[in-house]
Amino acid sequence: METLKVSTRSHPNSVAGAIAGLLRREGVAVLTVVGAGALNQAIKALAITRDHVVPEGMDPVCIPSFTEVDIDGVSRTAILLRVEDRSRSAASVARPDVIDLREHLTDLHDDGSADYGADAPRPPRGAMAG
Repeated sequence: METLKVSTRSHPNSVAGAIAGLLRREGVAVLTVVGAGALNQAIKALAITRDHVVPEGMDPVCIPSFTEVDIDGVSRTAILLRVEDRSRSAASVARPDVIDLREHLTDLHDDGSADYGADAPRPPRGAMAG
C-alpha cells in the first residue's frame, strides 16, 4: 500500500488527484503528515477529493491516527490519515447480529438487585461516577 507524504508546500489539488486515483484503484489511501501546515494541506486535499469522487458513487471517509516517522535520524510523531471508500467497505463487511434487549427487560425487573426506582440510593450531589 502506497503512503502519500503531505507537506506544508504540497498543492492540495495534486494531493487530491493522487488520493482519488488510489481510492479508485485500491479503495484506500494513506497519508502521512507532520505539523499543522501539512495537516491543513491534507484536509484541503480531502475536501477536494470528496468533490471529485462523490459523483462516481464513492463515499470517502477519513480515519486519523498517530504514528512515528524518522526524519533525518530523528523520530517524530506524525498523523496518519487513512482514507477509505465507505461504500466499498460497507458492502464487504457483514452487518452484526442485532440483539433485541427488550426481551431481557423482564429479567431485570424480576431481579431485586437491578431495581433503580425511586427508593434506590442516590450518589451525593456533585459526586462523580467511579
